[in-house]
Amino acid sequence: MSIWSKLMTAVRGGATEIGEVIVDNQALRILDQEIRDAGEELNRSKTALANIMAKEKLANDKCSQLKTKISEYETYASQALEKGNETLAVEIAEKIADYESQLATEEELKSGFSQSVENLRKAVTHAESNLRRLKQQVDTVKATDSVQKAQAAVAARYSGANSKMQTATDSLDRIKKKQAERAAQMEAAQEMSEEHSDTNLESKMKAAGIKPGASSANDILARLKAKKQG
Repeated sequence: MSIWSKLMTAVRGGATEIGEVIVDNQALRILDQEIRDAGEELNRSKTALANIMAKEKLANDKCSQLKTKISEYETYASQALEKGNETLAVEIAEKIADYESQLATEEELKSGFSQSVENLRKAVTHAESNLRRLKQQVDTVKATDSVQKAQAAVAARYSGANSKMQTATDSLDRIKKKQAERAAQMEAAQEMSEEHSDTNLESKMKAAGIKPGASSANDILARLKAKKQG
């Protein structure tokens, strides 16, 4: 095979692959359109069936009318024979023969219409059943497709967000660490403040059994006596 032939084969192969991708991506849309087309064709079949049923009814009515006419003219022919008017009876018989010929034609038409109605009705019923089953299957396929797309979107977000999630986790850990350090610093500052406060000194004196406060009268007298003696 020449290079040009191989190149053309590759181009055709690529076109086929692209076509398959397009068909796959648009599969549900194509399927919906095909179902609509089938529904329209089914409606046309129903219209055709209704037309044939109407023709069958007309043919049946025509047959009933002809049978009535034949029965009526047979009575007339019998009356003509009873009156001995054979010539008139022959004319009436000819009319009956014409009616019977028309009846045979109409019955043949009616029979054909009846057979067509039966066949077309079966076809319509079968097509309706298939179309209904196909629509149910398409609904299931659409639901499955929606679920799979949702799952794929979640999976894509999760896999693509792993690094972002890790970064957010690291940031959160750093914030917590800084908050812990700040809390420790504030606690140490509080302790240092308490160590230099009078309140803390008095607490320590009280803990040692020393009761700071104003001198009692006895203490003052004892101090004064000591000064006098000196």
